[in-house]
Amino acid sequence: MTKFKTILRLASLGLSQRQIAQSCQVGQATISDYLAQAKHAQLRWPDIADWDEDRIQQALAPAPNPAAVRRKNAEPNFAAIRRELQVHKHLTLQLLWEEYQQQNPDGYRYSRFCDLYRHWLQHQDVVLRQEHRAGEKLFVDYAGDTLPVTNPVTGERQSAAVFVAVLGASNYTFAEATWTQSLPDWIGSHLRAFESLGGVPAIAVPDNLKAGVTRACRYEPELNRTYEEMAAHYGVAIIPARRRKPRDKAKVEAGVLVVERWIMAALRQRQFFSLRAVNAAIAELLTRLNDRPFRKAEGTRRSWFLVIDKPALRPLPVERYEYGDWASARVNIDYHVVFEGHFYSVPYRLVQEAVQLRAAAATIEIFHKGIRVASHPRSRAPNKATTADEHRPKAHQRYLQWTPSRLIEWGRTIGPLTAELVARVLESKRHPEQGFRSCLGIIRLGEEYGAERVEAAARRALKHRVYSSKSLASILETGLDTLPDPLAEPPQPPLDHPNIRGANYFDPPSQEDPSC
Repeated sequence: MTKFKTILRLASLGLSQRQIAQSCQVGQATISDYLAQAKHAQLRWPDIADWDEDRIQQALAPAPNPAAVRRKNAEPNFAAIRRELQVHKHLTLQLLWEEYQQQNPDGYRYSRFCDLYRHWLQHQDVVLRQEHRAGEKLFVDYAGDTLPVTNPVTGERQSAAVFVAVLGASNYTFAEATWTQSLPDWIGSHLRAFESLGGVPAIAVPDNLKAGVTRACRYEPELNRTYEEMAAHYGVAIIPARRRKPRDKAKVEAGVLVVERWIMAALRQRQFFSLRAVNAAIAELLTRLNDRPFRKAEGTRRSWFLVIDKPALRPLPVERYEYGDWASARVNIDYHVVFEGHFYSVPYRLVQEAVQLRAAAATIEIFHKGIRVASHPRSRAPNKATTADEHRPKAHQRYLQWTPSRLIEWGRTIGPLTAELVARVLESKRHPEQGFRSCLGIIRLGEEYGAERVEAAARRALKHRVYSSKSLASILETGLDTLPDPLAEPPQPPLDHPNIRGANYFDPPSQEDPSC
């Protein structure tokens, strides 16, 4: 009707329908239809110049006079029907209509039954317009206000955030105080809410809090990795509310308002010295809130919860979710990744690859393309490394086995003299590491010449105090190990010959000798 008056005005000026269509940017068929309606209703341009759209609409199609119709059919109990639809998620209006027909054979037909039910829903309270099935949605958010907590030692006051969760069907409410709205507190509040309910809903509807939603988007919001992992552990689907659409989470908006009025306002004059005391007071008032009778319906939040939501909640998993932070990293050339200043090893084949780290309270898990490739005990020692031997290349593993005691034991597999020679080589160096390669050379000579020859060569090297693999190799190459060692030959007996005067010849003469 927005262009109806313009069309009549242009027609009164004598313009053709084509010209009017071009001027008003509408089709000729619409122009013809409007002119026909005006002719039938006997409307002319000068007469309707000051009319508004509602008056024009009434003149073109006057509403029929609603006559009082006496209903002979029995009215369905739409409140009970709605309750049935909430409790049983597979129930349909058609089945309820068939049950209605069994009790009222002359009652409304199916289409009229559905129309009346939808009309009844439109006239209910705003809070009840959204249909929430039993155990389906849990709406979560933080209250806008905070609760002050006083430090008993310093007297400093710190604000505590209040987490609120409301079930969609029964309005059953959970609330608790946390120090922050950060991710650990956000996840912890979810876990305690599930445990308080004694079950798990099908869907959780959060606001676009940064702890839960890393990138808000109307069509494809990006969830925090830890939040998504927690939801997968409990089998919950996370469907964030749209930005600037408070009706998407109207339940928790109303729940936050109720908590602020009936709990936080009631605690305004109390002084708390610990977070535990705050939560104890909240729990006491929360029990009263859930047991408080509804104003416009029968029952309480708790009674509705026990009848509607509680039977439909899924059971809690056997194991409680263990919180873990996620981080991305790239493997360095030393096949380690760093987290909070500490280095953790991964298989060396993943050098320069991008990996994801999950840091729990006691463990660090490392994933590559969704597969866990390493797990370590969590350490908070800065600039230190936690390394698994199997993550190193074979050459690095062999090198790290070069310790003084290990090298001496390797030499002992050839013989005790070789082990002693290895020990002498290590002792002769200022730093034992300087003799590692020489010791390995000695041990490899055993593979080339055999243990017996190396042992003989080691005996000669020890006698002559030559402590190096080159000297031992020279002894073996020249065959000196097969010759008798001159230092090791027994002493020759003294010669017996008449021309040898002997030792007695040089003895001094005795004083009793008369010849002197």
